[in-house]
Amino acid sequence: MALEQTWRWYGPDDPISLKEIRQTGATGIVSALHHIPNGEVWTITEIEKRIHEIESAGLKWTVVESVPVHEDIKKKSGNSQTYIENYKESIKNLGACGIQTICYNFMPVLDWSRTDLEFDFEDGSNALKFDMVTFVAFDVYILKRPNAKKDYPIDLVERASEKFKSMTSEAIEKVTRTVIAGLPGAEESYTLESFQKVLDGYKEIGAEELKKHLHDFLREIIPVAEKTGVRMAIHPDDPPRALLGLPRVVSTIDDAIELTKVVDSVSNGITLCTGSFGAGHFNDLPEMTKTLASRINFVHLRNVSRDAEGNFFENYLFDGDIDIPAVMKALLLEEQKRKSEGRSDWQIPMRPDHGNKMLDDLPKTTNPGYSLYGRMKGLAELRGLEQGIIASMNIK
Repeated sequence: MALEQTWRWYGPDDPISLKEIRQTGATGIVSALHHIPNGEVWTITEIEKRIHEIESAGLKWTVVESVPVHEDIKKKSGNSQTYIENYKESIKNLGACGIQTICYNFMPVLDWSRTDLEFDFEDGSNALKFDMVTFVAFDVYILKRPNAKKDYPIDLVERASEKFKSMTSEAIEKVTRTVIAGLPGAEESYTLESFQKVLDGYKEIGAEELKKHLHDFLREIIPVAEKTGVRMAIHPDDPPRALLGLPRVVSTIDDAIELTKVVDSVSNGITLCTGSFGAGHFNDLPEMTKTLASRINFVHLRNVSRDAEGNFFENYLFDGDIDIPAVMKALLLEEQKRKSEGRSDWQIPMRPDHGNKMLDDLPKTTNPGYSLYGRMKGLAELRGLEQGIIASMNIK
């Protein structure tokens, strides 16, 4: 018994090929139809094309990550109901094609955020980093978001001011590019002014309003997922805190428990991302894994080193602040429980999430966090950890 080992692949434009992925030992692919605009239906024809492409390489399309939730749905404005109906149709089509797990998120505007995509490790590799002083400098002094100073402690704003004063024009441009990289596919099309306009769309939407919109969305889509045998897996906020005046609603264990109760179904589950939840010093990942075990439909495993102010960087699997072995043990126990209950869907898909850019990947252009060797190292370590736990627990 073991977690299903998967690998994120961004499709034909991914610099890492399916042939290379197969050599890592992964058997499942985590992918999406990135060429289809947000809000449009994923047709069976397009889904089958991607399935054929993946299966021709000796792999299986196991998880969709992700079917994007249109901003109108999050704001419950404009054509939100049309986009919800399209989302339902995409779920039906994926289920009809045999894909049973869909990862998605409900983060407004920013899919994720970092301030440095090339943080230097002592060993010469690069990792992703989030620095609060740099982020506040961007928010307050570069973006100049109205009333941004009110969102931060005075001493943090003062340190950000000093940071901004020391930044060159090249440094300002780089951090701007890096923060806006949280907008998938929009890195080249957003200026600071147009980015601010996107943020303004959430002026009247706080955490409670966004949470209500999420819960309404779940009531619409989960019954469809149930009927088609699909397990939805919401991804936590990354990082797990409000940013740029935008609310966050999947940041804590209480958030996760609450949303799973909105529709009481195994189809209404979560993606346990140890890095995203783990970036919050208030989150205890082993305890979260045990508490949420029955609703964990997909897993991202990575580690972070963090502090109470909100700073963090992505670290090697066994060197950060998250107890990855304890998380792995809890996941294997949950799989054992599901198997003993006779569930056909007992196996939980897992992927090594992000990885240091290292070795021959250093001079190459790769998606941030998604180079080859760093993730291959992570997958090998996770496989060894898993087998050691299985042997010590005599799990069948």
